Amino acid sequence: MSYSVPTSHHLHPGYGHELTRDWQTVNTKFDKSTFVYPIFVVDEDGQKNEIKSMPEQYQWSVDRLDELLEPLVKKGLKSVILFGVITKKERKDGNATWADHEQGPVVRAIKKIRATYPQVFVSCDVCLCQFTNHGHCGVFGKAEGADLDNAASVQRLAEVAGNYALAGAHMVAPSDMMDGRIGAIKNRLREIGKLRECPVMAYSAKFASCMYGPFRDAAHSTPGFGDRRSYQLPVGANGLAVRALLRDAEEGADFIMVKPGGPYLDIIKEARDRLHVPISVYQVSGEYAMIWHAAAAGAFDLKRAVYESITCLRRAGADIIISYYTPKLLDWLDE
Repeated sequence: MSYSVPTSHHLHPGYGHELTRDWQTVNTKFDKSTFVYPIFVVDEDGQKNEIKSMPEQYQWSVDRLDELLEPLVKKGLKSVILFGVITKKERKDGNATWADHEQGPVVRAIKKIRATYPQVFVSCDVCLCQFTNHGHCGVFGKAEGADLDNAASVQRLAEVAGNYALAGAHMVAPSDMMDGRIGAIKNRLREIGKLRECPVMAYSAKFASCMYGPFRDAAHSTPGFGDRRSYQLPVGANGLAVRALLRDAEEGADFIMVKPGGPYLDIIKEARDRLHVPISVYQVSGEYAMIWHAAAAGAFDLKRAVYESITCLRRAGADIIISYYTPKLLDWLDE
């Protein structure tokens, strides 16, 4: 028995030509300005250290950043986000002193990049985990056995964010997930006269994901005890994610973030539908590694897989994408 397709159900005419296919996907297009490249900066000079769990990614010392950045800037790199890495254990303490130390990797890297590559937009991750001797994202109370002190943590995070802004960061991006830190950071930026020139990108819907494993290798930020499930979001928590997104926007976040990316497309879509601020998405280290190793094993073509993953993030609503594939994307976008 034949079936007569109603005229309104004929979809093929709408994407039968290359140009009409482009018109159907205009909201998923991306270019070099879409991407932010994460850089791990270490506290000792003369370093280019392979990150074994992240193929073709390295820790860099400030004095060797030109080796990384000069060719990428020539290819059109627009933006980076900096993560400090402390290699000397004696520099880690309970107050994350080296997070914003004048001789610390982040402050030095900000000044180096701003002076050498003024066209590059410099963002700084704001967290304490890689700078503390316990590996958690905040400050603990002083009493024996005390839990994280949210108020003290927020105060320290605001201080760090302010010092990054004073060093020249174009944007600060708190990733700690403490309650109220966006409002506190905004207040601190106002106090130091940086509110207008230094926006805040909030890691708002950051889930307690297993996909951060390679990052923790790279940043030396694995918790010394316990885990981060009491302050990062449960992986199935749709409602909490929406509340966190709305809260950070209400506190003044100029940009919000969903992290990880691919497994949380529904949360990106929720953010797109509910908020009127640009949405960033972090395609995290585990996502990078999974795509890389699957392609290396012959499961699919690397470029096609990366493009598909980026297209899906854009389709869900991402405006800005933080990705370790940025160097490859700079090349592929020129092909």
